[in-house]
Amino acid sequence: MSTALDQASRNFKSALKVALWAVGVIWGIHLLQVLTGADFGTMGIYPRRQFGFKGVFFAPLLHSGWKHLLANTPPLFVLTGLLFFFYRRVAVASFLAIYLLTGLAVWSFARPDAFHIGASGVVYGLVAFVFWTGIFRRNIRSIVLSLIVVVYYGGMFAGILPTEERVSWESHLFGALVGIFVAFWFKNRIEPEEKKPTWSWEQEGEAEKRYFLERDAFDKTKAEREQEGGDRGDSWFSTRSW
Repeated sequence: MSTALDQASRNFKSALKVALWAVGVIWGIHLLQVLTGADFGTMGIYPRRQFGFKGVFFAPLLHSGWKHLLANTPPLFVLTGLLFFFYRRVAVASFLAIYLLTGLAVWSFARPDAFHIGASGVVYGLVAFVFWTGIFRRNIRSIVLSLIVVVYYGGMFAGILPTEERVSWESHLFGALVGIFVAFWFKNRIEPEEKKPTWSWEQEGEAEKRYFLERDAFDKTKAEREQEGGDRGDSWFSTRSW
């Protein structure tokens, strides 16, 4: 028991460290922008233009202001922590896939008249990944995580609609779609804790069955049984007395 708890503690610390790094990087870049007076907005995604392709790599790290940054920080921290704690086998690959594929989709299909920046596309991808992983894997732990995501972040999906001109709803939409795709892609790479235990009564059907009597014991006549007993020299059917 203590070994399992120690392992869980190490996994939690590792996931917490990654989540802190994720928000630390976007905060560090925004502080640098504020302190230097620089405008990194042009490093965002500008759809279908060569100069805007670099935003696929940099856009999630950039924010237009404190309000934008503060809106993305809590969900990015929590969802990154959930991903790296509960889905360790696919965490790195899933995070990178959501990060890069969302950016590529925005560059390919979003409005061409603006730079798209912010971590919200990644956040929507993580929400969709955690939720749909529960749908695809259908084990208790994943389903519980899906319900938690619905309760806390279900209202976010209104953001996939073009309600505000200055909001990159395309990042939200494509992030969610990418999250669903990644969840489906990795649905069979389950964690050790997700494997269904094999109970003792389930193993009985696979084990070789042993019987006290031979299976054809009652299909034979008394004479046949006595004959077999005589051939063996002894039998529980023998009529000898000692």
